[in-house]
Amino acid sequence: MSKNKSFRSKRKFNNRETYKDAKSASNKKFEEYVIVLDYLPEGHAESRAKTFKTEPIIQAIGVDYFTLLELVPRKSHKSDIKIKDKLYIGSGHRDKIDHIKGRISYDELTATAKFEIDDTILHIIHENEQKFVDFFNNARSITTKMHQLELIPGIGKKLMWEIINERKKGNFKSFKDIRERVSKIGEPDIMIKKRILMELQNADKYYLFIRHPFEK
Repeated sequence: MSKNKSFRSKRKFNNRETYKDAKSASNKKFEEYVIVLDYLPEGHAESRAKTFKTEPIIQAIGVDYFTLLELVPRKSHKSDIKIKDKLYIGSGHRDKIDHIKGRISYDELTATAKFEIDDTILHIIHENEQKFVDFFNNARSITTKMHQLELIPGIGKKLMWEIINERKKGNFKSFKDIRERVSKIGEPDIMIKKRILMELQNADKYYLFIRHPFEK
């Protein structure tokens, strides 16, 4: 499959059947909350031209697995949606979301969404710092020649071994702790953000932090 090929889902999920409920028997990863990257009250211009109908569209990113999604708000909340809003899309009642149109690729994001995504990812990382610190504590070998740590931009063999040797003395507690104990590591949060963006852009075959982009 081409990296640029859209993997937009054709199935809609209403408020009674979430996209989580629809595949509850699987082990796939689903989002409970998303952050709004862009809101198009009149929908996509190309869609309006083809169908002569308008449907408001929200482009958002999940806070657990960085899934890129398009959502349709409830009619009663069409004027309430703002960029950076955190919205619930999990099982049960959704206050502001009518249904989920499906997954989208990074290339399908609007210019506004692409502008917002860097700071939004960084915000999610900071809000869940321990989760990402634990990556440095628990990262393991992928193959005999490749380690998960080496997939992080800026980490080569030398820095990888320094991290591994340092964590043997005790788990890292925070990004600050990593910076203080590992020389020349730079900013761990920025490095994680760069890796997440790489995965969203399908720049590598390994996925450390996001839901696999071709998993429907």
